[in-house]
Amino acid sequence: MTTKIKKIITAVYGTATLVAMSLSFSAIAELGYPEKEELKFGFIKLTDMAPIAVAYENGYFEDEGLYVTIEAQANWKVLLDGVIDGRLDGAHMLAGQPIAATIGYGTKAEIITPFSMDLNGNAITVSNEIWEQMKPNIPKMADGRPVHPIKADALKPVIEKYADEGKPFNMGMVFPVSTHNYELRYWLAAGGIHPGYYAPHKGDTSGKIDAQALLSVTPPPQMPATLEAGTIYGYCVGEPWNQQAVFKGIGVPVVTDYEIWKDNPEKVFGITKQFSEKYPNTTIRLTRALIRAAMWLDENNNSNRPAAVKILSQSNYVGADYDVIANSMTGTFEYEKGDKRAVPDFNVFFRYNATYPYFSDAIWYLTQMRRWGQISDTKPDSWYFDVAKKVYRPDIYMKAVNSLIEEKLVDAKEFESLKGEDGFRDPQTHFIDGIVYNGKQPNDYLTKFAIGLKANDKI
Repeated sequence: MTTKIKKIITAVYGTATLVAMSLSFSAIAELGYPEKEELKFGFIKLTDMAPIAVAYENGYFEDEGLYVTIEAQANWKVLLDGVIDGRLDGAHMLAGQPIAATIGYGTKAEIITPFSMDLNGNAITVSNEIWEQMKPNIPKMADGRPVHPIKADALKPVIEKYADEGKPFNMGMVFPVSTHNYELRYWLAAGGIHPGYYAPHKGDTSGKIDAQALLSVTPPPQMPATLEAGTIYGYCVGEPWNQQAVFKGIGVPVVTDYEIWKDNPEKVFGITKQFSEKYPNTTIRLTRALIRAAMWLDENNNSNRPAAVKILSQSNYVGADYDVIANSMTGTFEYEKGDKRAVPDFNVFFRYNATYPYFSDAIWYLTQMRRWGQISDTKPDSWYFDVAKKVYRPDIYMKAVNSLIEEKLVDAKEFESLKGEDGFRDPQTHFIDGIVYNGKQPNDYLTKFAIGLKANDKI
C-alpha cells in the first residue's frame, strides 16, 4: 500500500481502518494477489449450492480480494458449457461432470476440482399412485410407519405389473453423468431391476438397452411438475425438490441417498485446468473462501442452518419456500406426509472430510460409468487412478488449508484427520446392498454386482 493511499485512507476513515486494511493487504500479499479479481460462478437451484451462496453473503470471497457474481443456470449442460467457453469462471457441478469431460464422454474438456461441495443430499421420490402399489411390499414398524431404508425390492412387483400390461415405467434423473443417475441405477439394480445400458460406441447414449425402468433427464426444478403430469412415475433429485413433492401432496420420497450409500460425495466446484494454471492464486483463494463457508454451514452442530436456509430461500439462489428447504437442511427429512424423521447428516458440508477431493470418490463414479456402459471397454486399475488424479486436486485443496491455518483463520485441529492422507478413503461398507467399495481395486469392485458390465464385457 503506497504512502499516498495511506494518507487518503487516514484522512477519510481514520487510523483504525488503515490498520485493518493494512493487515488485509498484508495477508493477500503473503499468499499472492489474485491474478483475476472479478469472477462469475454458475449454479443450479439446489440446496447443495450453499457453500457458494454463503461464501458470497458472509464476505469470504471479498476477504480473498475476489469480487464474485453468482448466476443460476438453466440446466447442467448449459452450466458445463459456460465453464468450458469461459462465460463462467467456475461452477457448482455434478461430481461426474469434470470426470466425464476429461475422459471425453459428452463434451471433451479438461475440468478439475479442488473442492468437494458436500455429502448426501438426494432422494428418490415416487408418485402417490406408485407409492400405494409399493406399500403392501414394505415391512411396517409397530406404529404402522414403513421400515426404512426402503429397498427397490418393493418396487419390482409394480414394474413387473406395468410390463405385463405393456406400459413403460418411466423415471427421471437430472443428467447422464449425475450422482442421481448412478444412485437411482444403484438402488434399482440392488432390488433386481435392470436400469439399462449405454453403448456410446454404437451411438446409443439413451441408457435404455435391456432396461426394465426407463430413465431420462429432467432438470431438477421441473421434477415435481413432471411427476404431477404423469410423464414420469418417480425420480432421483437433490433438495428441495423431493420435499416439494411432499408439500404439494403429489409424491412420496422413499429412500435418501444417505440410505443408499452413507456419506456419499455429491457436488464439486469445477474450473478448467487452464484457469487453475493461469490464475493459481485466484484458484487457491476461491478454494479458501469455499472451505470457510462449508465450515460455517456445519459448525456448532448445524446451528447456522436456519440462517443458511434464509439465504437459500431468496429468489436469486434456490427460491423455494423457507419451510420446504428447512425440512431437510436442518437435520430432518419428511417421507410420507407427516412421517418426518431425524436425519442429521442428510446435508453434510464439512464434517467427515466432506470438502476434501478424494481420488477414491472420482474412481467410484468411473466404476459406475463402466458398469452401465458409458465407458465401453475394460480399463486397467491404473487407468482409473490416472483419471482421478487428473481431475481431483487435493494438492490445491491442501495449499488452501495450510494458508488458512497459517493466517489463523481456521483451527488446525479441524484438519488433523487429513495428516498423511493418500487420497483414498478406507473401504466403505455402508451401501444398501452390503457390497464393500475399495477405491484401490476398481475392477474387483465391478465383479461384485449381479447386474452390470464386468471385465471384458461389451454391449
